[in-house]
Amino acid sequence: MFGRKKDDQPASPVDERPHREGAKNRPTPKRRDQEAARKRPLVQADRKGAKAADREARRENGRKMREAMVTGDDRHLPPRDKGPVRRFVRDAVDVRWNLGELLLPLMLAVLVLSLFAGTWATYVFLGVYVLILIAIVDVWLLWRRTKPKLLQRFGADTNLRGLAMYLAMRAFQMRRTRMPKPMVERGDTL
Repeated sequence: MFGRKKDDQPASPVDERPHREGAKNRPTPKRRDQEAARKRPLVQADRKGAKAADREARRENGRKMREAMVTGDDRHLPPRDKGPVRRFVRDAVDVRWNLGELLLPLMLAVLVLSLFAGTWATYVFLGVYVLILIAIVDVWLLWRRTKPKLLQRFGADTNLRGLAMYLAMRAFQMRRTRMPKPMVERGDTL
């Protein structure tokens, strides 16, 4: 008598809330459902296929990196050589003659001459040590000239950490063995 009749109830509950733009408009998923959706096996089912795909990806990456070392493409260079600051340091070394690049051929010549040792061999060895010291001073002076140019071009907040050693290692390599290959000619201006 005082109750509702069964035909007055709606057939299904209707969400009368308006859908807002940018809102989620759906219930939050349960954590266990999300974790189950993210689960992957630790060991793939096709181990050989995964290993071959990984090997091929590393091979392709290495090929791109070697090609970038020759062409100077900054996208595929290793992190050690990447960026405009490193490029500027490489160019600063490559644009001039360095005494350090003469050391390796000179040391090989001294090694051959030491086979025919005489009293003059001592003077040649001392001369090599003097040349090493002069080359170190030459690299130090090159860094002293390059550092203000770096700060002027790239700003005072430029991270200079490791750049002096990067410059020195490049200066002591023979020009044709430097990687990435030199992109400037000797005598060019920076």
